[in-house]
Amino acid sequence: MPSKTSARLAALTVAAVCSAASAVVLTSPAHADSVRIHDIQGSTRTSAYAGQKVTDVAGIVTGVRTYGSSRGFWIQDPNPDDNPATSEGVFVFTSSTPKVAVGDSVTVTGTVSEYVPGGTSSGNQSVTEITKPTITTVSTGNAVPAATVIDAKSVPSRYTPAGDTAASGSINALTLQPKKYALDYYESLEGMNVQVKNTRVVTATDPYTELWVTVKPHENPTRRGGTLYGSYDAQNTGRLQIQSLGATADFPVANVGDSLTGTTAGPMDYNQFGGYTLVANEIGTLKSGGLQRETTKKQSRSELAVATYNVENLDPSDATFAEHAAAIVNNLQSPDIVSLEEIQDNNGATDDGTVAADVTVNKLIDAIVAAGGPKYQWRSIDPVNDQDGGEPGGNIRQVFLFNPERVSFTDRAGGDSTTAVGVTKVHGKAQLTASPGRVAPADSAWANSRKPLAGEFVFRGKTVFVVANHLNSKGGDQGLTAQYQPPVRSSETQRHAQATLVNAFVKSILDVQKNADVIALGDMNDFDFSGTTKILESDGALWSAIQSLPKSERYTYDYQGNQQVLDQILISPSIRRACDFEYDSVHVNSEFNDQISDHDPQVLRFRP
Repeated sequence: MPSKTSARLAALTVAAVCSAASAVVLTSPAHADSVRIHDIQGSTRTSAYAGQKVTDVAGIVTGVRTYGSSRGFWIQDPNPDDNPATSEGVFVFTSSTPKVAVGDSVTVTGTVSEYVPGGTSSGNQSVTEITKPTITTVSTGNAVPAATVIDAKSVPSRYTPAGDTAASGSINALTLQPKKYALDYYESLEGMNVQVKNTRVVTATDPYTELWVTVKPHENPTRRGGTLYGSYDAQNTGRLQIQSLGATADFPVANVGDSLTGTTAGPMDYNQFGGYTLVANEIGTLKSGGLQRETTKKQSRSELAVATYNVENLDPSDATFAEHAAAIVNNLQSPDIVSLEEIQDNNGATDDGTVAADVTVNKLIDAIVAAGGPKYQWRSIDPVNDQDGGEPGGNIRQVFLFNPERVSFTDRAGGDSTTAVGVTKVHGKAQLTASPGRVAPADSAWANSRKPLAGEFVFRGKTVFVVANHLNSKGGDQGLTAQYQPPVRSSETQRHAQATLVNAFVKSILDVQKNADVIALGDMNDFDFSGTTKILESDGALWSAIQSLPKSERYTYDYQGNQQVLDQILISPSIRRACDFEYDSVHVNSEFNDQISDHDPQVLRFRP
């Protein structure tokens, strides 16, 4: 998964386009007495009037958007038809600041368009709009049509119909069934004035002034107030994004588990950053849930503590070193080994050929000491410039930190950015040909992606093999609210190939030494129930230890109202069979609006 910031910035560079999908040629011009908003919206996702000019479409203004690249306003017909599948609201795209106000009764003449947020290549659904409008204000100060209540009873438990196989899996042309499917229900309200009441926050307020709530508080709840994404069939129908038509400063700054008490109301929109969104002109009162950052248990003298932590593009110019250090020392209790992901080179995104990261890593180590932690040592391998993906110029890589007072690293020469690490047998034990070394770095599976870092550690006389990973991101996958159902997860192809290589490398160790202690950990960029995880675990070589936790605690990331697993620590049979380990997903970031990374770190404690 790309970081939320980088994903948003990347998406903003994609030109949004309008598409005239499912356009029907009219036999006569559209007139006010024959075309109303519900006629334009119709009972499918795309309008039969797309590409056609409509005249004098009447409605009451329910919301006005005066900012951003999608300026305009929503109108709603106060006299609905009797078809629950046809929306009574529509967005009027003006491009410049609208000259109407909420409560105005207007008529609009313009062209019906289907606007695809993020562009057609995104796979997103489209928004039915009236563009190039001529607007006539009939009267002002009218009552706004009553908001449709969205609650646990109104939202169906099934998420979406299957797409039409004859249309590449698209649901666009399917007749909406708002009483059967949640996505159909939300679509039937597109452009209408809607409201939710007394909702729980399930994704914290982000830098783009948006948060997510659930109208189904009992739907897959997690222990700390979120909503768990536990399978591809559990998309969680009660999730809804909240934005605001008001001032940014007035938007609630919320954490997971907080509540918006009272009414939150406004037009129903659809955007590329999460799909159906209530764009509020009235927001409920924020009530704190009192969520606190977690602290894991300190490892005992005989336990080895191994952690993974994605520090989100850390480079020397960042202001988060002290906070990351405090998290490692206080919340993670100074693990003996820490696999860091997304350590950038010494000048961050400056793309000048720099690949060394010693300044970045040593700055973090110094901050850890200042926070009262150990003087960690570190090992890593610099990547080839601009070959490992991530932020251009940043050269992100995995880094091992280890506490030399507790554990030693076995240095064995020969590892570099392009040489594959192997496994040999020495005195009946497995041994890496290079330590640190990279796993199959020349394989095409790692094109524009981070190569795994392998190393040998010794704790109380026992060798432990650790493989640090940061697999291919989910960038490019279609969203859960895509027009194609089920959505295409195109990024899996490369990630599955990567997982196959990691699994094969672990098996090469176990083939030499059946009882070897092997840990493969890091940002796997995939769920504990995913095909990627199944490949990593194949033939019993590894097991994802987060599965030892109760389901309500199995998450490391919070995305669009779904708490989910992306970061994992997988263990070899010798560690699992001993049943002498503890696993902890330490929630210090993903649930909070002031997060310093979008990932929660993971810690494994065991006795080798």
